[in-house]
Amino acid sequence: MEEGYTRMPASHLPGSVPAVITEDRITSASNRAFSGNFGTFPLMTGGYQDLGSSTIADEQATTSWQGVFSISSYWPYFNIDSDVVVDRIISSVYPMNDFYRKIDYNPDLYGPIWISATLIVILAILGNVGTYLMRKGSDPSTTWMFDVSYIDWAACIIFGYAIAVPALFYFLFYYFGSATSLLRLWCMWGYSLFIFLPTCLLLVVPLEPFRWIITLLAGTASSWFIAVNLKAHAQASDMMTLVISAMALQFALALFIKIFFFA
Repeated sequence: MEEGYTRMPASHLPGSVPAVITEDRITSASNRAFSGNFGTFPLMTGGYQDLGSSTIADEQATTSWQGVFSISSYWPYFNIDSDVVVDRIISSVYPMNDFYRKIDYNPDLYGPIWISATLIVILAILGNVGTYLMRKGSDPSTTWMFDVSYIDWAACIIFGYAIAVPALFYFLFYYFGSATSLLRLWCMWGYSLFIFLPTCLLLVVPLEPFRWIITLLAGTASSWFIAVNLKAHAQASDMMTLVISAMALQFALALFIKIFFFA
């Protein structure tokens, strides 16, 4: 009986037990299943968080209004090469160079903040120097002391102007139906202040007619720069009033710098 017994493959018989899977195959299959549904268990929270949902949540957090209060959301506007900043500074001095197209896709805040901070320091120092030279030229016996309040005034005026005025015109353009970007306006107005840096150096010269000529030239050039870059949004006649108003404010800033810091 045992010699006539024929061995048949058990895998073809109905109800047969499947072949034994090796331990390595079980381990690899379980690892694949576990890695596909992998999640994290945050400590001290008692909840389950899936990695896929956390990524989506992070993306939504960065694009929501909460990103305004996140420092990391402003990092792209400071990650800029110095060559690009220099090129934009040159374009701000030469208004016909189509500055607004250069910042259309990548406005930065590094240049405007650097220009504003430098202008504050220069106004505080050279304003005192210019006042000293004018008073000594008119009356050599006049006593003079360094006015520390120039620093406070310069910081309030320059930073306040560079932040509030672009924000004001952003809401005005939005009210009249012209879509624009607040960051682009901040960038444009910040670079428009660069022309006042060499202007302050020339205003130290103790010649009043020369000072007024430099002030008028700087105010006109800076106002024209603002007008050229805002005309892209002035699609109607009522918006041209906004452009003229922006030019007037820019020219008034030049007059304020001359009258207050270099009297």
